[in-house]
Amino acid sequence: MKGTKALVVVDLQNDFCPGGALEVKDGDKIVAPINELVSAFEKDDLPVVFTRDWHPSDHCSFKAQGGMWPPHCVQGTSGAEFHPSLRVPSEAIIISKGANRDREAYSGFQETDLAGRLRLVGTSELFVGGLATDYCVKNTVLDALELGFKVYFITDCVRGVNLRRTDVANAVRLMEMKGAIGVSSSDILKKFNRRVAFSSSS
Repeated sequence: MKGTKALVVVDLQNDFCPGGALEVKDGDKIVAPINELVSAFEKDDLPVVFTRDWHPSDHCSFKAQGGMWPPHCVQGTSGAEFHPSLRVPSEAIIISKGANRDREAYSGFQETDLAGRLRLVGTSELFVGGLATDYCVKNTVLDALELGFKVYFITDCVRGVNLRRTDVANAVRLMEMKGAIGVSSSDILKKFNRRVAFSSSS
């Protein structure tokens, strides 16, 4: 599985979806468009990455340990599982983060081997969606840019926490300021379809 492009789906887990311990409003609404993208990338034999929070029960981000969040995505619990409707191919790259009890890890690149695994298969462009815009998506995008990847954030495949009214808008502004490019899932799919049509006519 090689290719310059890869899809990165950030933390689309039960605890971040409606009914979860740390639910993001309408977090489940992005599952359907992400599934379409997963199918398109898989059909072209391009890497698909799923990151997940994978916390010990006493993680430093939890309120009982002085953090700001309720317990969520605890290793081995149903809340840490991917949304049941999410399509996770057997060859997908699964990246677990936040497993160190003493360190927060909002980015899929923090203390993981994600960058190395992507470079190993020749990836230079990332298409990033998932939860939440103002935390793990933002930090994953910013780290990817810092590491030299070209990054697109998928505008209709993200949802935010918005603890403060402007958090999501500020996150998007920062990602764009650092070089990320907003693109819709439909535009991405159109590019895949055009390439298929061109290939079939040649």
